[in-house]
Amino acid sequence: MIIFQAFISFFATLFFAIIFNAPRKLLIACGFVGAVGWVVYYIANMNGLSDAVSIFLGSFSLSICAHILARIYKRPVIIFNVSGIIPLVPGGVAYDATKNLIISDFNEAIIKGSQATLSSGAIAFGLVTAEMLFLTVMRTYKHLKAKQIKHKNP
Repeated sequence: MIIFQAFISFFATLFFAIIFNAPRKLLIACGFVGAVGWVVYYIANMNGLSDAVSIFLGSFSLSICAHILARIYKRPVIIFNVSGIIPLVPGGVAYDATKNLIISDFNEAIIKGSQATLSSGAIAFGLVTAEMLFLTVMRTYKHLKAKQIKHKNP
């Protein structure tokens, strides 16, 4: 089942990367980023974590993966993040919230709206946390590398 989930999310992300005009040589990498995020989300959700926490973990992992691929391909990380995050976006929940609001089922609209808001916040928090972590690690790596070079050449 998890292989099927990875397969579908890979192609969903790949097709969105095509829609967003990602460079052709990056389409497979974009699909991989989306599949990583979805598989992490799926595993976390199946292990009993809440949707918000699962989405945070999925967006965090895909963003770390996007940063690594951006370094490998020497391209902006946003190319990978934008297409990769698509499978995690709570579009169906937001639609249900709006539908329930229109049909005057306010209790369900508030529940669904809260879920959509928490999920969207979890996506943003996962992306920002990964960005901060990655930049901190890279800055530390560069600092240690410069210190090592300085130590070798006094």
